[in-house]
Amino acid sequence: MITVSGLSKNFVLHNQGGAVIPVMRDAALCVAPGECVGLTGASGAGKSTLMRMVYGNYLADHGMIRVGNLDVAQAAPRQIIALRRETLGYVSQFLRVVPRVPTLEVVAEPLLALGHDRTQALARARDLLARLNIPERLWPLSPTTFSGGEQQRVNIARGFAHAYPALLLDEPTASLDAANREVVLTLIEEAKARGAAILGIFHDEAARVRVCDRVVDVTRFTPGMVA
Repeated sequence: MITVSGLSKNFVLHNQGGAVIPVMRDAALCVAPGECVGLTGASGAGKSTLMRMVYGNYLADHGMIRVGNLDVAQAAPRQIIALRRETLGYVSQFLRVVPRVPTLEVVAEPLLALGHDRTQALARARDLLARLNIPERLWPLSPTTFSGGEQQRVNIARGFAHAYPALLLDEPTASLDAANREVVLTLIEEAKARGAAILGIFHDEAARVRVCDRVVDVTRFTPGMVA
C-alpha cells in the first residue's frame, strides 16, 4: 500500500548563500495492508522528513513514493489533495483547524468531505470523542480553546474518523495518560485489523512493541549518520 524507493531529499538554505544540506539518500521501505511499520533513529535522522514526503508536504528530489496507485513524488497538487481526502490519513502532533468550528464538526469533517450521510458522520464523531474521553459539554465548542492533551485527542479522533486505507501517525501516544493511551493503541489495532497500512513514529517503546510489526531505522538513509 505504501512503497518508498530511491528517495532522496536536500534542503537548500536560501538565506545562507544557497547552501545545500543533504538530509536523506536512497530511502526505501514498504508497508503492506494490515501492517504497522515504525520509524526509528536518532533525533535529526529524518523520521519526520520522511513522513512529510510521504504525505506530500515536502517535495522529494529523487525517488518514488507510491501510496496505492499514486506516486506522490510525481503527483499534481489536485491528486495529492484527493489522496489525502480519500486514501491517506495523517495524525500529526498538532491540531490545525479553522477557529470557531465546533469540535463535533471538526471530527466529522473527513467523512462529510467524502459525502457521507451527515447523521452517520456525526454519530461516528460522537463515538470517537466519547472513547477518547472528551467531555460531551465540550463538543459544541471550538477545540482551539482546549488544553494540549484535549487537542491531541481531538486530532486523533479526526484522523480515525474515516477508514483510510493508509495512515501516517506522528507520536500518537505522546503525553497521553494511561487510559487514553490504551484507547489510541486499540484504535491502531482496529485499523490494522480492517487492513490499513500504517507508518508511524513511536518514541513510546512499549507502544511500538505492541502495535508495530517491524521497524525501519532511518539513520541508514541519513548522510553523515552511522546506523
